[in-house]
Amino acid sequence: MGSLSLLPVAGARTEATTQEEQASRVSSRCLEPWTPGALDIHHISTGRGNVAFLVCPDRTTILIDAGALHAASDWGSDEKYRIQPLPDASLRPGQWIARYIARHMPAGRKPAIDYFILTHLHPDHMGGVDLLSHRKIMSRFGGYELTGVMDVHEEIPIRKILDRGYPDYSYPLPLVDPHQRNYRAFIASFLRNGGIVERFAAGSSNQIRLLHSGHGAHPDFIVQNLCANGRVWSGRGEDAEETFPSLDRLEKADYPTENKCSVAMRLAFGSFRYFSGGDMDHDTAYGRLPWGNIEARVARASGPVDVAMANHHGYVNACGPEWVAALRPRAFIISAWDSAHPTIPALDNMLSRQLYDQPRDVFSTALKPENIIATKRLHEIQSGSGHVIVRVAPGGDDFKIAITSNRDESDRIIAQFGPYHTTEKSLNS
Repeated sequence: MGSLSLLPVAGARTEATTQEEQASRVSSRCLEPWTPGALDIHHISTGRGNVAFLVCPDRTTILIDAGALHAASDWGSDEKYRIQPLPDASLRPGQWIARYIARHMPAGRKPAIDYFILTHLHPDHMGGVDLLSHRKIMSRFGGYELTGVMDVHEEIPIRKILDRGYPDYSYPLPLVDPHQRNYRAFIASFLRNGGIVERFAAGSSNQIRLLHSGHGAHPDFIVQNLCANGRVWSGRGEDAEETFPSLDRLEKADYPTENKCSVAMRLAFGSFRYFSGGDMDHDTAYGRLPWGNIEARVARASGPVDVAMANHHGYVNACGPEWVAALRPRAFIISAWDSAHPTIPALDNMLSRQLYDQPRDVFSTALKPENIIATKRLHEIQSGSGHVIVRVAPGGDDFKIAITSNRDESDRIIAQFGPYHTTEKSLNS
């Protein structure tokens, strides 16, 4: 466990094992379906944004983000810096996500997503619109362009949406760029058609709960809302504390960024813990804005976890030392779409035995070949391409990680890691 370098680039070898050689050994095996009582967390690899699909012990389904960057877009980096669309460009990323979810929907229930949680309003998390061409594909529900989560909802109905901005989308400034306007038009249509939308409530442990089991059937399953818009869970009941200064004390240029306003959550299942924090970062403008290290504050509120999604794709201003030391996970998962995912400082922190002296594995959903050359320590990670599935056994005492092919829809297993054993942790770390 944790000894193989599985990088999707010719010549990248550790212990004489390439990803293709490993795949040949297990290529006849496909990911087995979810079973009742287990928890599956699918980190879907599209090369175009963040997305995680969860099947909970009682068949409740949760989707965290559904990013989709257009090739024809003026947002973010130029296309030459981006990872190629996966498995290919024949469908939009949101369509590939919907097809993946449909394949892994738990048996015994109609396809539906019980909760969609949007960490923040950026295209690589919700879906971006096509700004550079006239090929706009509109929803059959009317009023918005299909992309990202909108594409998913077109195929698989979403029941409830939680985001940081509802209902007015005005903090810290009105969210009105073209991508955000499209998302807001989707929200308006969603509400008109009977959907439920709520603001993600920092501190709550009841906003997200199991919906398909009897009362008290899984008391060891808890989703703790850690943060939204700089309000961070205090560790006491459902209390949350403001960590960002009042806007009237800041110059507009120093307002909290969209990334800093990300929502964060910690899922507990038995002794298993999972952290997701969107694109929050530790940028303090070289010490001028000390409150800017929001990721450290949130990680301390969370306490240790078993699996952590890398903040901001492992970019240079995220996954700082304090964040790593507070979470100290057994596995980091990086959702990558750019040549700078991850950067050298963030990866060094994730791999550092000085920050916590326990083993850890690092998995990336994809890697740009140029980054493998520039960031030498990528040869130390366990996987650099594929869907990353965390499968937690009933009761939450151990988990495994499977890497499946992102080159097709076969769900063919490329590599497996584990079992990893969880340890008892406080829910009020």
